[in-house]
Amino acid sequence: MRLPASDPALTGTLSAARDPTSRPDEARVASPLTAASPGSCAGQDLVWVYTGDLASALDRVTWLETTAELRALGWRVTLVAVGQGGQEHIDGVEIHTLRRPRLYLVGQAIFHLRLLGLLARHWRSLDLVLFHSMSAPWLLPLRWLRPLAAGRGPLLVMDTRTLPMTVPELESVRLRVLRHFHNGMERVGNALADGRLAITPGMAEAVAIPPGKLWGLWPSGVRPETMSVAREIRVWPARDETIEVIYIGSMSYERNLGAFCQAVERAVARGLTIRLTLIGDGTERDDLARLAAQSKGCIQVLDPVPYREIPACLGRAHVGVLPFPDAEMFRVSSFIKLFEYLAAGMPVLATRIAAHTQVLGDCRCAFWAEHWDAEGLLAGLCQLWEQRDTLAERGEAAAIRVGDWTWGAAARKLSDALLGGLRQVRGRS
Repeated sequence: MRLPASDPALTGTLSAARDPTSRPDEARVASPLTAASPGSCAGQDLVWVYTGDLASALDRVTWLETTAELRALGWRVTLVAVGQGGQEHIDGVEIHTLRRPRLYLVGQAIFHLRLLGLLARHWRSLDLVLFHSMSAPWLLPLRWLRPLAAGRGPLLVMDTRTLPMTVPELESVRLRVLRHFHNGMERVGNALADGRLAITPGMAEAVAIPPGKLWGLWPSGVRPETMSVAREIRVWPARDETIEVIYIGSMSYERNLGAFCQAVERAVARGLTIRLTLIGDGTERDDLARLAAQSKGCIQVLDPVPYREIPACLGRAHVGVLPFPDAEMFRVSSFIKLFEYLAAGMPVLATRIAAHTQVLGDCRCAFWAEHWDAEGLLAGLCQLWEQRDTLAERGEAAAIRVGDWTWGAAARKLSDALLGGLRQVRGRS
């Protein structure tokens, strides 16, 4: 796409590169591409839509890291999100922001109307628009505008990275409405999108993506060097010292943290010297804080920390925990936190569900809980305690394992899927 210098909306954003030889912060700042990299995607123009504020999003590394990696592959990516309006940099990655009022439904409508104006100005020169279910009502009808533009315009690609993370019995009316909306938009996307993407094979099956529409799969990942400080500062416990177990992330009821706290208390009552630290926020946080206050110090609940502080938090711990139940919304996911634990050189205590076993396999870095109730999690803690002399060795195995799960590897899968879909659709045309 050729942009006039007078267009402030996109200049310098749609063409950006990452220099892997520079310092990390510099490498992630966008700079104009004058030509595609050799053997790359030949400079395709991609607009990627995120309907929230990346400055505060817990999962922002997905969009920021992958954008930087795609730019390094030669893609001209405009990552559009909520913000103050215009060009911004978050964690060193250049994005384009659109203002959105706080009132939810009105805000979404205004955000997408501004997005449509942005797309309209460059409609004929764009190759792809990548989006998620929240944007489907506004973007999918654009397919019917192509005949008015002599068949030209970007292909519309809908990606699914999560299912609604709620249990129907516990959700509010608002969350119930959102769940039905997202489920409906998945069906509409299957029918109207030019192509579909998903985070895992299980996710593609869960939302019933037709095989002919599925362009590809791309999982979560990690940038291992961001977690290197954890390995540098960690001191492994002596046999008679406390084992520090940590969880960082959402504290929603669905994540089974209450059951894990019960398991820790029972383990300590048996004489195991284990301390659990929970860092984050969510619907169960107050209940967890009350549990911690009565735990005689074996459980502590801390406020969320900025992403840049996570490596140091992990460096003060010895084992990362993922106690999620065998529910579909977890089974079909690809957890960033798992990859961060591995990159930090930590063994992982995890429930034996597909999202964990597909990554860890038979890796020695894992301690397995065969069931997600308090009894099953207690058995996992007892296994950890009995084999505590192997923690350092298992941490080394974790750091090796994560090599297959970087954001660079995920971006290559995404790039291959988008290029394959482009060739497929253009071949039919």
